[in-house]
Amino acid sequence: MTVTIVGSQLGDEGKGALVDLWGGDADVVVRYQGGDNAGHTVVEDGNEYKLSLVPSGAVRGKVGVLGNGCVINPRTLFSEIDSLRDRGLDPDVRLARRAHVIMPYHRRLDGIEEEAKADSDMTVGTTGRGIGPTYEDKVGRRGIRVGDLLDPDVLRQRLEYVVPQKRALIEDVYGLEAGEECDVEALFEEFVEVGERLEDENMTVNCGDFLAERREAGERVMFEGAQGTLIDIDHGSYPYVTSSNPTAGGASTGTGVGPTVVGRGEVVGIVKAYLSRVGEGPMPTELKDDEREEELADDIREKGGEFGTVTGRPRRIGWLDMPMLRHAARVSGFTGIAVNHLDVLAGLDEVKVGHSYELDGEELLTMPATTERWAECEPTLREFEPWPEVDWTAVAEEGYDAIPENARTYLNYLTEEMGVPVYAVGVGPDRAETVELVNPFER
Repeated sequence: MTVTIVGSQLGDEGKGALVDLWGGDADVVVRYQGGDNAGHTVVEDGNEYKLSLVPSGAVRGKVGVLGNGCVINPRTLFSEIDSLRDRGLDPDVRLARRAHVIMPYHRRLDGIEEEAKADSDMTVGTTGRGIGPTYEDKVGRRGIRVGDLLDPDVLRQRLEYVVPQKRALIEDVYGLEAGEECDVEALFEEFVEVGERLEDENMTVNCGDFLAERREAGERVMFEGAQGTLIDIDHGSYPYVTSSNPTAGGASTGTGVGPTVVGRGEVVGIVKAYLSRVGEGPMPTELKDDEREEELADDIREKGGEFGTVTGRPRRIGWLDMPMLRHAARVSGFTGIAVNHLDVLAGLDEVKVGHSYELDGEELLTMPATTERWAECEPTLREFEPWPEVDWTAVAEEGYDAIPENARTYLNYLTEEMGVPVYAVGVGPDRAETVELVNPFER
């Protein structure tokens, strides 16, 4: 049995809370793409854990795996592991030997390239953590993989090939001065030590084989996606995207588990009850057109804690975008959805949804293929009766019928439009503040 958790919007949907909730019934939790640009916040018994690389299941004592589809910054990884240990946890984290390593020159180039785009409309708004340049090297067949760190001779060979290219790019193309990030000896010394720690702590695995053995032993596997559908490199709003595949297909290619295995399991789309975004790119339902909308966006932002887990940047706020959700449900083949932050919309004077788009006089129920055409879309808004503030802790204890009637109408609309049932409703940040209707591991 497998369960795949997918962000259905622009990231920041609260996936970590659901991974944490249902991860209790999993034996292994696997991140299948992304790097330390993906922030997950998990709250347990009032304790908040902010993770950007370690799989969320680590908080529940599960085996966490970073699959071959991930790019890994060892500095971030060790910092998070050590921090969790300092807080009394004992995370068991394994790295796919085929996963690629974020090197210091990747981070330097990420910042340089984003700055070079600043005067154009091509600025993406990256986190500057070297994610994109690492994936570029992966596809360009000049990357350094986790397995390379275990063999000093191979590591040196890789560094001596790629580092002069990075130095030339920084100095000859951008006219800047290269520093320690392009020092072969310094890099070799640091990353040999990384490999030694990985080996000493038995942290590396042949990911596909490791997961196959676990499944054959009867263990349950959860696949944890980072970011969201609309920043998928293939299915998102290109070029305002990440460099990997957060959609469900990435669970197969990013781990070595076959698509028929993933397809026979559950694929749960995580939906935030409104929309938020960090970074550039179109957002047709964004609340920004006048002072009233901006004040409403500020209220939602503050109430929902809409600031980037990794960057701290304030997120852009908009109404729920149904064409986006229909697109996400189709791309990943959702079997169910979980709706988070329903409580954040409580007490508003109005609640709206972008039901469809109007483009060139035509109604569109899903998204255009190009970002340029998406930016030209005008949302057709549908208004819902607002619901009051209630004791959401009590609602979580009492169950679905305790959710205010107007909020249940809102949830029923999502079910009808996306064609899948609601599995859970998040009414607060803590694991206990989730109304669970269906446990996907028990279907």
